[in-house]
Amino acid sequence: MNNAQQRNIGIALSYMTQLIHIITSIIYTPVMLRLLGQSEYGLYQLVISVTSYLNLLSFGFSSSYIRFYSRAKASGEKDAVARLNGMYFTVFFVISIVSALCGMEMLCNTEAIFGSGLSPQEYSKARILMILMVFNVTISFPSTVYSSIISAQEQFIFLKTVDLLQGLFSPLLTLPLLIMGYGSVGMVFIITILNVGRLAANIYYCLRKLHAKFLFRGFRWKTLQEMWIFTFFIFINQVVDQIIWNADKFLLGRMMGTTAVAVYGLGSNLNSLYTQLSTTISGVFVPRVNEIVSQSDDNWALTRLFTRIGRIQFMLLSLVLTGFVFFGRQFIIWWGGAEYEQSYDVALWLIASQIIPLIQNMGIEIQRAKNMHQMRSLVYLAMSIFKVVLSIQLIKLWGVVGAAIGTAIAVFAGEILFMNVYYHKRIGLNMISFWKSVSSFVPTLLVALAAGVLITRVLDIHRISQFCLGIVLYTLVYCGALYTLSMEEEEKAQIKALLNKLRRKG
Repeated sequence: MNNAQQRNIGIALSYMTQLIHIITSIIYTPVMLRLLGQSEYGLYQLVISVTSYLNLLSFGFSSSYIRFYSRAKASGEKDAVARLNGMYFTVFFVISIVSALCGMEMLCNTEAIFGSGLSPQEYSKARILMILMVFNVTISFPSTVYSSIISAQEQFIFLKTVDLLQGLFSPLLTLPLLIMGYGSVGMVFIITILNVGRLAANIYYCLRKLHAKFLFRGFRWKTLQEMWIFTFFIFINQVVDQIIWNADKFLLGRMMGTTAVAVYGLGSNLNSLYTQLSTTISGVFVPRVNEIVSQSDDNWALTRLFTRIGRIQFMLLSLVLTGFVFFGRQFIIWWGGAEYEQSYDVALWLIASQIIPLIQNMGIEIQRAKNMHQMRSLVYLAMSIFKVVLSIQLIKLWGVVGAAIGTAIAVFAGEILFMNVYYHKRIGLNMISFWKSVSSFVPTLLVALAAGVLITRVLDIHRISQFCLGIVLYTLVYCGALYTLSMEEEEKAQIKALLNKLRRKG
């Protein structure tokens, strides 16, 4: 199967995974929230946000594999790829050991980390959760080596199938343990089992199917130095991401307790689902971006790819965002419970601030392929420090929603204002052409927003039947306006070809 087919099927499997994830989340999350209770769910979110900082120990090396794999493969040297694999495995094995040691240190200082926001019983459970989560992070490092090899060879069908199975089995295996009373410990235990299974599957596929070789001698230390210089700024960016997307939970845990973390966590989880809708498409084009840069560095070809993927992402993401504006609050009240109503405001601030960065996330891979990601990382680092200071003040003023507003302001300043100028002036992407293309969606948005106002006034969306009818009507209006007012002829042709293909199969 060629690489284009792998990408197309990979995208289809990714969206199938997302659909399963969304359906299972809608069904499973309300049950989980009620079985755990708001306080324990907040504790679970808090522990995950703290232990996730151990992922920073990768120092960004995982993001650089495809770039150096392309170079090693193009060099024509017999053992270049095997030597690169051996180097990566050695680096991540050392990182795994360091991660375990750091995790043990965190366990010995639980009270200092969480402050006075937890009860004695919550501290006891937090330690158990931390042990399991530290183990998860520790085994994730060697697993990254194998998944990077699979991704570099564009074997997306296998990768996305594993994602799909993990997303399917996670709630199915967790629910019985929750019903039996094992709570958050049972949830993390299942996560651990599935991650061990993922590691075993990646190892098997790399060694038995791809016949990947690992050479542990004759390391090119110059290559390792280049990798470190390249990944250092990716590491800074990872630090920034951790601060922007996890610091709020940590601050709320210390300043307001686990209940506030639970409310914020539910809104943040919805934002995570929203984010994944975008990265599903862009993730499979990373090798293609590196190929263009290494062969021709054609900025116009990169702009076309950037714009084409951005348009596809916008079609879906704007439907979800505008639909959430009209139907999101009532959905959360039914889904999470009335005590989580504030999660709507959290999710709306986070999602609204994300839509532009998400339709432009292919630009991050273009920067890395060009080795021009350093400035972005430094600006984001300054932005993240500003975000923490701002969030502390806004939490004092507006509590949970204040934390989300602080994040949204930081994202707007860094990922929207700065990055669009940087893409145009330094990276070489034609952002004027990009925004002219995206502006064609304005008529669709105007029609959809008018329809949303009309539908929510005519229908009583507090009743489930009319709520569902409202969502269906809104989606139909949006899709109709999108097709007639905003889609390009090539995009319409692709839709017609897909419908004809489905009709022939039917």
